[in-house]
Amino acid sequence: MGLASMLQVDEMLGDFNRMNKRQSLYQVLSFAMIVSSALMIWKGLMVVTGSESPIVVVLSGSMEPAFHRGDLLFLTNYKEEPVRVGEIVVFKVEGRDIPIVHRVIKLHEKEDGTVKFLTKGDNNNVDDRGLYAPGQLWLTKKDIVGRARGFLPYVGIITIFMNEYPKVKWAILSILAIFVLLHRE
Repeated sequence: MGLASMLQVDEMLGDFNRMNKRQSLYQVLSFAMIVSSALMIWKGLMVVTGSESPIVVVLSGSMEPAFHRGDLLFLTNYKEEPVRVGEIVVFKVEGRDIPIVHRVIKLHEKEDGTVKFLTKGDNNNVDDRGLYAPGQLWLTKKDIVGRARGFLPYVGIITIFMNEYPKVKWAILSILAIFVLLHRE
């Protein structure tokens, strides 16, 4: 192989490396755009709905038959709307990371105008006092993440499945990564 041929091969490899770096940069920027778009949509939903978590997945069967495990709930949390008996609310309890989806069964209004309420899962035999923080007997509006306004049945089941079976999550992510690598431009 002559010197000219070696220079041509070297030049072609340099072109390939530059092209590969540009394509990699393009992929990183595309991924960053997708992530930032998703975050902007989420923040926009938070503002429009008034809820810190406008979409949640039902994780247990405690609200059957109204909602089933894996249902995706759409929430609003407008501060001016009063809580009513019969409403389905999503609330957080001190010391628990995961919010709970249950129905308001009783209101307790004090003379100073503050309202407290008690919740219960439709499929549970007792109220939720056993789920509340130690010494807490009632919920207040500050505990509310949102109120159920609509749902899509079973759409969130993949989230539950991936959390309960981490190997499945990694298998799905691996398959997606292979798919992306095989279908690059």
